[in-house]
Amino acid sequence: MRITVIGGAGYIGSHAVKLLVERGHTVTAFDNMSNGHHNAVHPKAKLVVGDVGNTYALVDTFKKDQTEAVMHFAASAYVGESVQDPRKYYRNNVSNTVSMLDAMNACGIKKLVFSSTCATYGVPERVPMTEDLPQNPISPYGASKLMVERILLDTAAAEGLGFAAPRYFNVAGSALDGTIGEDHKPESHLIPLVLFAALGKIPHIEVFGTDYATPDGTCIRDYIHVWDLVTAHLVLLENLQHGKGRFFNLGVGRGYSVNEIIESCRRVTKREIKVKYGQRRPGDPPALFAAPDKIRNELGWSAEITDLDTIVGSAWNWFQKHPNGY
Repeated sequence: MRITVIGGAGYIGSHAVKLLVERGHTVTAFDNMSNGHHNAVHPKAKLVVGDVGNTYALVDTFKKDQTEAVMHFAASAYVGESVQDPRKYYRNNVSNTVSMLDAMNACGIKKLVFSSTCATYGVPERVPMTEDLPQNPISPYGASKLMVERILLDTAAAEGLGFAAPRYFNVAGSALDGTIGEDHKPESHLIPLVLFAALGKIPHIEVFGTDYATPDGTCIRDYIHVWDLVTAHLVLLENLQHGKGRFFNLGVGRGYSVNEIIESCRRVTKREIKVKYGQRRPGDPPALFAAPDKIRNELGWSAEITDLDTIVGSAWNWFQKHPNGY
């Protein structure tokens, strides 16, 4: 299949490009390079530098490359920043996705996998989290993704679009062969930050809150390996239904606390990691983890890289070789 990956030079997008190329697909990575890296794009994929908000540039790319399906990873994704600059999030995540849908419609492309998020649920009524929970986002980031979910449903009904919108939990790790990995500036994800402390790039890791109603008092999250995540995207692409949308939670199905992540990093790196304990951050729920039963029951997919030390080890392998990123 001829697939265009929007945001294909970013962390998750580049792993998707790598997987698709290795599975024999013809892949175009379309990225504005604001957060992407040229070296992250698989050498057998075509890289087009452009902005997803430019409908004409997308139409040109789709036509030239005879695109049959789209994976969309390009988004602003920092919850805190979304509170400070909400219009950026509605512009990048909502308006630009509408632009992409215009380009897809102009080219007759009816297959899409769109990256959504567990942030659409807000503070969940219960964990593990199932897809039928109420969606009450508490940040502009989560709200922007929920808006797109609704836009996709309406577009599917009107134009015959077949789409899937996986709702991510915490994506972690790097390609198991060490060729590509995670390089954000600034970095906000927990595992890279703990590994930065192990490398001496930062003096310590700060833990926000130790008085949550969890076994060790720190927040619990579901960490899914990036390779499992993109493998799920391919399964979703292969099972799209014309004119219909499908929603799935993508997670491992169990959570790890912040302290458990730090201990895993200590085991994997065999290094001292200094910790500074601080106050809670506003809006951090005590526990978020997925009930991954729906995608397993309907499509036969489940995460395979579920051992925490293996997930951390893949990230450590990358950061040791690329302490300054790409």
